[in-house]
Amino acid sequence: MPVDREVGDDSGLTDETQFHGRLDFTVIAEWVQSNSRVLDLGCGDGALLRFLADTKAVSGYGIEIDDKHIAQCIANRVNVIQVDLDHGLTEFDDQSFDYVILSLTLQAARHPEILLQEMLRVGRSGILTFPNFAHWRARLQLGIQGKMPVTQALPNPWHSTPNIHLCTLNDFEALCRRLGVRILEREIVDADRKSTIPFWPNLFGEIALYRCATN
Repeated sequence: MPVDREVGDDSGLTDETQFHGRLDFTVIAEWVQSNSRVLDLGCGDGALLRFLADTKAVSGYGIEIDDKHIAQCIANRVNVIQVDLDHGLTEFDDQSFDYVILSLTLQAARHPEILLQEMLRVGRSGILTFPNFAHWRARLQLGIQGKMPVTQALPNPWHSTPNIHLCTLNDFEALCRRLGVRILEREIVDADRKSTIPFWPNLFGEIALYRCATN
């Protein structure tokens, strides 16, 4: 799928970003303009939002359902709201944030198509990351062993995984085309989130990162 590159975005990174060690955080920070408003869905312990606040001076909220993670967000000085994403984002107005982020959570959503549409209603731009089910290790386990894959990016066995809607890069891009969603940026990285995958990303990439907007 063609990727539309926008020009004029603020992509300056602080030294702290470069030395953080997680490439997915670095890529997201490159895509987020300084002093913007961010909503982080399924924010976990709030590490990403804290990182963006420290490096790009963003403001905003995290959305999380797990009580343990709520406490961790508070410890990380992150504003957090306890909401079940499967109930939607109806409490937020249209275009009320510059960016809505969904990091490694899309595959665990009961209605990923609706959640993507809601992200792009609430935010001017959406940033999503998810594990790529078409990675060669997953293909090998399915093709040779005939078993659901267990990999570094997908570490849970089928009977206890929170992932209920796994997809590939091609699947996600086909969904974007069907919904009229424009892909502005794409980066594919390995499971350690240390290096990018420039060639055959749907085969060799384990974590996909996309920045999207509506047409």
